[in-house]
Amino acid sequence: MLWLAIVLFCALAIAMLRGGRLVNLGDIELRSWWLLVPAIALQFATRFVPEDESLEWIGIGMVLASFALLLMLVVFNRSQRGMWIAGVGVLMNFLVIAFNGGMPVLAEAAEVASGFTVAEPDVSGTFKHTLMDESSRLVFLGDVIPLRFAGVSEVISLGDVFLALGLGVFLEHELRRPRRFFKRGAQAEPGSARRQD
Repeated sequence: MLWLAIVLFCALAIAMLRGGRLVNLGDIELRSWWLLVPAIALQFATRFVPEDESLEWIGIGMVLASFALLLMLVVFNRSQRGMWIAGVGVLMNFLVIAFNGGMPVLAEAAEVASGFTVAEPDVSGTFKHTLMDESSRLVFLGDVIPLRFAGVSEVISLGDVFLALGLGVFLEHELRRPRRFFKRGAQAEPGSARRQD
């Protein structure tokens, strides 16, 4: 998502202006980071689920499972700066998708984002999105915020905003941390720093 990349770039730029170091990227530690792999894989794999009403629950279940894995990752790293903000965003998206069988997309927002060139967003071929209508619930958490940048149009949700903000805070904080010269958990020989006779 272009908007998320922009937010992270801004966080990186702010961190550098405030004395951050790019070398700190190599020191970032996330507990159970590997949960990102199945979370991303599940959302990608939904593309291969046939578009059949009888199989719809499988696709939606895979999307919800991916968000559940992301929530677990946030819980495991809740002590990290910005993670609870990102977690609120993930939870918002999880809830609205669970209640609607997909992320409801506001047609008017898609029209504004595209510069009034489309009348209705195309949500076919995806289990993650659905067109917002009178039956949609928690609509304020749906994709209702139009964005257009460099010719790319997107419609995002309030949860996406919280997720981006949380990740931005996390990245900015990590880049400004004092540099660690010794890796966490490194062992040193007792008395190794004493003067030798």
